[in-house]
Amino acid sequence: MAATSFWTMEVPAVEPPASSEVQDATSAVAGLDSHELRDRGSVKHLHVVAKASKTSAGSLEFVDAVTDLTAAKQAGEVLRRSESYLAEAQRLTHTGSGAWSVPGWHALYLSEEWYRIYGFDPTQGLSVWKDRLQRIHPEDQARVQEAKDRATHEKSEYEVDHRIVLPDGTVKYTHTVGHPVLNASGDVEQFVCTMMDVTERVRAENALRKAIEEIKGLKDQLYRENLALKEEIDQSSMFEEIVGTSPALRAALSRVSKVAPTNSSVLITGETGTGKERFARAIHKLSQRSSRAFVSVNCAAIPRDLIASELFGHEKGAFTGAIQRRLGRFELAEGGTIFLDEVGELPAETQIALLRVLQEHEFERVGGTASIKNDVRVIAATNRDLEAAIAAGAFRSDLFYRLNVFPVEIPSLRERREDVPLLVEYFIDRFARKAGKKFHGVNKKSLDLLQSYPWPGNIRELQNVIERSVIVCETENFSVDECWLSRRSMETGPHVELGLSRKPSFQEKGIIEAALAECGGQVSGPSGAATKLGIPGSTLESKIKLLKIDKNRFKTAGPSRTAK
Repeated sequence: MAATSFWTMEVPAVEPPASSEVQDATSAVAGLDSHELRDRGSVKHLHVVAKASKTSAGSLEFVDAVTDLTAAKQAGEVLRRSESYLAEAQRLTHTGSGAWSVPGWHALYLSEEWYRIYGFDPTQGLSVWKDRLQRIHPEDQARVQEAKDRATHEKSEYEVDHRIVLPDGTVKYTHTVGHPVLNASGDVEQFVCTMMDVTERVRAENALRKAIEEIKGLKDQLYRENLALKEEIDQSSMFEEIVGTSPALRAALSRVSKVAPTNSSVLITGETGTGKERFARAIHKLSQRSSRAFVSVNCAAIPRDLIASELFGHEKGAFTGAIQRRLGRFELAEGGTIFLDEVGELPAETQIALLRVLQEHEFERVGGTASIKNDVRVIAATNRDLEAAIAAGAFRSDLFYRLNVFPVEIPSLRERREDVPLLVEYFIDRFARKAGKKFHGVNKKSLDLLQSYPWPGNIRELQNVIERSVIVCETENFSVDECWLSRRSMETGPHVELGLSRKPSFQEKGIIEAALAECGGQVSGPSGAATKLGIPGSTLESKIKLLKIDKNRFKTAGPSRTAK
């Protein structure tokens, strides 16, 4: 609080001044301000007010009042410094402040930084709400107005992000917070607001988000490429090339060459071990998708409750153990080819999802809701009789017709016996190089044995026999131990050769019925008719259906199964 002192000072009258001079002197003295007194180095700021009057002796007498303004001056300096620091802080943080009246949102106060952010000239005076609203991005105006109206109605704070468009087209991103000031009646009288220019932060976040998306895309691409490469490296296919010149093989290859350039779905059928995946890869390599991924999926090797996730991927938290989002095989094969081996083993719910992919070229990840467009060619393979599976209700007929756009049937090794010598030579060379051995020829007896054998496991079985024989053979002339071949297949081989052809006949029907009768109507298993005939159970089931054989009538005609 300023201190005030009073005193009287008499000035001797040498020549009495006129009354007007007294008034002038009084005016000159009255209002004297910022008079500094130095006492021991300190500075005081004084405000002096004096009134002059004439004494009876003719001299001037001044009555003075002196107010010490030092504290006020110091407080003013502190306030000015604080305002300067605040203005600098607002400039550095790009934060403006202001006060607005309610209603009308007329500006009561705007800081220098607020003017800079909005691009207004402070010398033009306080801006009106209409002018400010025009600077807000058209897409954000309604949202800003709604936030302020709601805050006024609810007498609450508001917080809103919006963009500002300057006259030169520059776009700024801002974050505004407003606090209501209530009057004595409890109504909102004004809002005190801060507005931060967050343009640099938003741009940095957008750049970071873009970079993350690019990294994610590169990561997904790398994952796809690594997976495809790993599958290529780990591929345990029967052979690296399709070897043979038999008419049956040439017919299958002819169909492959015709369908490969198209985008049609292909269904490859054939017995186990005939090399269905090798034919699928040949179709891919001859297609326009050859530069993209070839992704192989063995549907029978994946648990039924995980097959959908394997094919279509899953979102984080979709099920127990789904700790992060995972791409499915269809996404990995984008632009390329997916090979669904043993497609007949797919569960019903997955068949529906696959049908959607074939029909609409889109799918959803497990646990997701967004549809993902997909450009993938589907090649499926099976050794099952899908038509029999349809009749049994285990496979959807509409999915079968979508997959079976172009069927390719791979001949068994029994149907291309003339290719056996070429395959034997190919496998000997392949495994001999790996084993560091060299053979000058093939034992004729072994070659005759290999050609006469029915090969129920087809090329896969032949490959295994050759690899096994290369390991144990100690002579320069390659030979095969007869014990490597199944005796049961050897014994039933001539019957298979005579009767079980690709076109069922009356003679073949007799052979199958005889085998069923001997095995008590049992088709599969170690003691089943398929094993006796040296063919896969699925193949025998297919032939039973085609020949309209009632296998149930042999169940009571078989040998006695009395327990011992």
